[in-house]
Order: sequence, then C-alpha cells, then structure tokens
Amino acid sequence: MNQHDFTKGNIMKQIWLFSLPMMLTNLLQVSYQLIDSLWVGNLLGANSLGAIAVSSTVIFTILSFIIGINNATLTILSQHKGQGNEKGLKNYINAFVVILSILSVCLGIIGYFLSEAILTLLGTPASMIADATAYLQINFIGILFLFGYNFIATVLRALGDSKTPIRYVMIAVILNAILDPIFIHVFGFGIEGAAYATILSQGIAFLYGIVDTLKRKIIPFILPKLPTKEEASQILKLGIPSGLQMMVISAGMMAIMSVVNSFGNDVVAGFSAASRLDSLIMIPAMALGTAVNSMAGQNIGANKWDRVHQIAKYGVLFNLLIMIFISSFIILFAEMAIKLFIDEKDAVHFGMRYIQIIGFFYPFLGINFILNGIVRGAGAMFQVLVLNVISFWILRYPLTYLCSLWLGENGIAVGMGLSFVISSVIAFGYYKLGKWQEIQLVVEKEQKTSAQS
Repeated sequence: MNQHDFTKGNIMKQIWLFSLPMMLTNLLQVSYQLIDSLWVGNLLGANSLGAIAVSSTVIFTILSFIIGINNATLTILSQHKGQGNEKGLKNYINAFVVILSILSVCLGIIGYFLSEAILTLLGTPASMIADATAYLQINFIGILFLFGYNFIATVLRALGDSKTPIRYVMIAVILNAILDPIFIHVFGFGIEGAAYATILSQGIAFLYGIVDTLKRKIIPFILPKLPTKEEASQILKLGIPSGLQMMVISAGMMAIMSVVNSFGNDVVAGFSAASRLDSLIMIPAMALGTAVNSMAGQNIGANKWDRVHQIAKYGVLFNLLIMIFISSFIILFAEMAIKLFIDEKDAVHFGMRYIQIIGFFYPFLGINFILNGIVRGAGAMFQVLVLNVISFWILRYPLTYLCSLWLGENGIAVGMGLSFVISSVIAFGYYKLGKWQEIQLVVEKEQKTSAQS
C-alpha cells in the first residue's frame, strides 16, 4: 500500500518521498506533448503541427480548469483523510465523480459544436482551420477520459499515494507514442489519427485506473448517487475559484505573449524554446506545491497546525535548494539548452539571454507554489485566485510590458523576474498575516450533518 498518513512521521522525508514520484509524473506529462508534436511534425508537416499548436491552446485552457478543480478535490479529500472521516471521504469522492462526469459531458458536447467558432475567434489561419477543427472536436469527444484519469490521480494523492498515478500516466504516454504513427501514417488518418491516438491512450489509462483502484480497493468508491446540497455547494464553492486560478494563469501567459510578439519572429522563436525549458525547470516546484497541498490538508483536517507550518518551512527550503541548483545549471548551459529546440542564431541569442536572466528568479517563483499550496490546503481557493490575479495582471504583465519598453527585448525576462520576487513577498505576507487558518471545511460539514441528524 502506497498511501501515507502525513499527520505523523518525519516531515522532511515525507516531502521528498511524496513529491519525487509527482516530479516523474509531471515529466511524463511533458514528454506526452513532446512526442505528439514530434510525430505530427515529422509525418504531417509544419501546417498540421501548427493546427495542433492552435488547438492545444484551447485544450490547455480546459486542462487548466481541470487542474484547478482537482486542487479543490485534493484539499477537501485530504482534510477528510487527515481527520479520519471515512464516511465523509466516500461521500465527497462520490460527489466529485457525479459533478465532474456531468461537467465533462456538458463541456464535451458544447466544445464539439463550437470548435470551429472558437478557433476562428482565436484567429486561426484559414489553411489550418479544417485540420485544427477536426483535431479539437475529437479531443472534445474524449474529454471524459482527460477528466477521469487526472481525477483518479488526484484522489490517490489526497490519500497520500503519489506512486500509483505514475503507472496510469506511463500507460498513456507509451500507448500514445505507439498509436500516433500507426493512426497517422499506417491507417492514413492524418491529423485525426493523432487525436484518436490521444483519446484512446487516455481512455485506456482511465479504464485501467478504475479497474486497478477497484481491484486493490485503494480508493473508497461507492455506487454513484446524487450528492447532497451541502456537498455540491462545497465543491462548487472551492472548485470554481480554483478552476479560475489556472485559467487566470493561462490568460496571463497569453497576454505576456502579446508583448513577446511585438519584438518579431526571432524573439518569438527564442521565447518559445525558452518556454519549453520553463515547463521542465518548474516541474520540481510544481510537484512540491502539490505535495504540500495534500500534506497540509491532512494535518489541517487533524488540527495539527504545528506540522502545517513545519511543512511550509521545509517545503520552501527544499524548493530553494532544488531551484538554486537547477537555475545555476541552466544559466551555465543556457545556449546549449536553447539549441536543443532551435538553431537560428538571433533566436538562440535571445533565448539564451532570457534564460540567463530569469534563471536568477526561479527560486522566488517556487516559493509562490509552496505557500499557495499550503493555504490551498486550508481551502483558501478564492484568496489564491486573488493572489494569482495580482501576480499576473497587476505585476507580471505590466512589469514585463514596462521593462520591455525600458530595456528592449531583455526587459521581458527582467519584468517577469521582478514579478516573481514581488509575488513571493505578497504570498509570504498572506501566509503570515492572512486569515486562511480560520477556514473550516470539514468541521463545517460535520456541524451541518450533526444539526440535521
């Protein structure tokens, strides 16, 4: 059994052993996208790769919302786990299953019929619109699978198991790598084949996850029933702002891209290559943020606040050690790293300078992940949404824009880096002075249940 009780034991050891499998899982998720792009680019060409890139913007926005909802799942379930409330745990797992199933079906239907309109609204080139629409529609058909296997992984993490989800993601990655060339080239389905490979891989991973968890009884599923009004209200109260958090981040990155675009093709190409490195560099900090979210949630449920603050302290310490090491490495080998993705001289030069500048600021961004993960563990979803709005729309986008006016293309990295520093100060201020410790999720639910009985 891979599940852990985080309300006792060595905190430093728990953070490390719990977050390490999540780092590997996140790395597999990144490789999933890279493999997809590799097959499509080589077998179908630049136009099809562009069509997938445009469609992926829409899919990423939806995935961001799913990740946000899953953060709410992690918080509620980990608090019930920490309190030892087995009945509450079962009921809330059921409530999430029902609500997420309805949400995914509705999103799938709406998205399928609006795919072309969404892509047109995004200004997709006419030469790509047909391929992009076909790819996006098929992904919307399989959106239940995307919801499903992400949800199972989140429930397991709330219960203290970060190892089992690796298997599900690994299955999806391996299947996708095998099915992509078969569906695209052998069967001759073209770009639609890439989409079919994606949803089939995710579907098999999802079904395997259900069978595996039921067979080993590692998730306390019950026969589906309609959730109570209180359960639905709690989930929506936390889930909607949590989902919006990730969408705010996604929209903020699109706004920053508009600043990058103003400097021309070389800067755009260099920034795109640097962004791919970003997705790898931030894996440890993101995994640590999720780990402390679950660990803090269990201890808040158990009312062990001294351990919550220890988790925050060690989480920040681990983040600083890991991110300083990664930053030092990436600063030294920036040019070599950028050349893995592009070879145009001017684009490489910008990408190298961007990474070398922003590398100094990565540890501060990691602090945001840790402290926001801690307060999310208490259920402060709306508050973290506000923190993200401040981070992206009051700090990151304006600072990037202003610094780019002052320092030219190098100002993009300077502006973003400064926003990391100020955001981490604000996150620390809320952690120390905010009222997140007064939020009572599980206790409220118990009181209501007692009042009704």
